[in-house]
Amino acid sequence: MAVRIVAAVAVMLLANLSVLAQQPAPSRLDEIVKRGTLRVGMTGDYKPFTYLDKATQQFSGFDVDMAEALGKALGVKVEYVATAWPKLMKDFEADQFDIAMGGVSVTLDRQKKGFFSMPIMREGKTPITRCADVSKYQTLPEIDKKGTRVIVNPGGTNERFARANIKDADITVFPDNTVIFDEIAKGNADLMMTDASETRYQQKQHQGVLCAVHPEKPFDFSEKAYWLQRDMALKAFVDQWLHISMEDGSYRKIYAAWFD
Repeated sequence: MAVRIVAAVAVMLLANLSVLAQQPAPSRLDEIVKRGTLRVGMTGDYKPFTYLDKATQQFSGFDVDMAEALGKALGVKVEYVATAWPKLMKDFEADQFDIAMGGVSVTLDRQKKGFFSMPIMREGKTPITRCADVSKYQTLPEIDKKGTRVIVNPGGTNERFARANIKDADITVFPDNTVIFDEIAKGNADLMMTDASETRYQQKQHQGVLCAVHPEKPFDFSEKAYWLQRDMALKAFVDQWLHISMEDGSYRKIYAAWFD
């Protein structure tokens, strides 16, 4: 009798363990909703995508408005986590935030560490220079000459692109991406190669002084998206939210406020 009882108990325990094993572990999406906050990593130095006002410690920009819209869709508050391009990967790996936003380009190195949402923008690297010099910097060979002064911000895809393509021209790494274009306007550098969207924006901010060089035909291909911690439920939600936003006009409304 005792043997039968022990056997019955063992069967019940195995059955319970089997049921527990079949139950999926809570997703990051579940954790975010339960926590009540979405942690968004941002560099705060890439207008018009993201800008951190150091006096008020407030973020603003296209991807800030998009982050707030995502938070509303999730039913949670948005918590901004300041990061920087040179340490973006390290902070992502350390799980400092759930999602990185703010003009993040899709790269295979980043893809190894997490998921990307569906693309929000398609573009590539192109120069921005003083308007009088546009004709001088149409191609990479024309740029890559001794005496040409190329300026880059540190740690991101702009520096990577410049170092991969520039061998003879001078490359200067300038630490503050929020005022780096003023260096070109003042004559301290000749050009910067960055994403076409940024060249168009900075052209508007420096009207008649700086001009984007063929932003409609960039040197390479790239896409911007939102970089997510590796969780399929979270990615599925963000992708569906983006799809709906692009179809119902809300994405276009936010885009127009910053880019048009």
